[in-house]
Amino acid sequence: MYFIRRFYYAPIQQLEYTVKKFLTGQFKNQKTIYTPNFNPSIDYILKFFSKTLFTLKNIKSEFTHGKEIKWEVELAREIQWKTFSKKLTTIPELDLVASSKPAGEIGWDSYDAILTDDNYYVYVGDATGHGVGAGFIMMMVNSLVHGFAKVFKSGADILGHTNAIVKPRIKANLLMTVLLIRWNIPEKKLYMTGAGHEYLMIYKKAQKKCFKIKSGGAAIGMVKNIDKLLQERQIKFEKDDVAILYSDGITEAINNNVKDGSQEFFWEDRLMKAIEGAPDANGQDYKTARSIYNNISIELSRFMGYQHVQLDDITLAVIHYKWDKFDPANDVPAKIPEEFITEWRW
Repeated sequence: MYFIRRFYYAPIQQLEYTVKKFLTGQFKNQKTIYTPNFNPSIDYILKFFSKTLFTLKNIKSEFTHGKEIKWEVELAREIQWKTFSKKLTTIPELDLVASSKPAGEIGWDSYDAILTDDNYYVYVGDATGHGVGAGFIMMMVNSLVHGFAKVFKSGADILGHTNAIVKPRIKANLLMTVLLIRWNIPEKKLYMTGAGHEYLMIYKKAQKKCFKIKSGGAAIGMVKNIDKLLQERQIKFEKDDVAILYSDGITEAINNNVKDGSQEFFWEDRLMKAIEGAPDANGQDYKTARSIYNNISIELSRFMGYQHVQLDDITLAVIHYKWDKFDPANDVPAKIPEEFITEWRW
């Protein structure tokens, strides 16, 4: 009876005790289970259960840690999303349509519309890299641009002071490109300032053609002082012209439904064709912000195709300089008809 209790019953009892400790979260290490040496069968069974419990303990720990990380990412995403304007500020002369679609949990593109006494600012930005680091520099730049627009007039001054604050506080590999336009309300003139971003696209109603303008400048965070590299330039912008700001998530989108090795980027040429091919307002001879925005969405969706993989954030802002005769009732519907869209939606 002693040997039965010592070498058979006691190990099983110890195994039961260890399982209970595991279920209550008190299992500490692999050596908790007693393993006798004289009986290989029982020894093998107990070692198996001991290693299994130890493995499950690690999986449980990693799962718990993963849940904590997921919760923190969701919190960061919520905070980041609240930095975006819920309703974009508009002014009578301009009609703005804008949106952004992140590729992951944390976005690294940004856009905003800011109204001051005499100026109306619209900008699009794109932080380099991916993940939380890029997301937080986006939040920093978004907040600083919004704040400095209340203090400075020139886009170059706004971006220069933003860089002076951001650069000492971030790693060298974190950058953000920005394209900022300023509409002077009393003068009715358009100005642009680029910080290493994509082209500014301008659709000219008179020529019925789209033109691209280099943004110039240097990205926020590239060097300590970018003031000499920033330049605010006036852009000829007449009634019924349309300005388009975007991130490279559009121009570098891939037609990844093609599996024969002939994948291509969307590039600027297709973007310009999508702008020029947008329909006019109903019964009118001009394009609107909504018609161009929708057509870019349609053409990009067709290009990316079904089962696409979005590799980068996609941001688009379209601004139409309206005539007094502009009637929103003649504009194209905000909702894109289902027959024109594939899987990609804003």
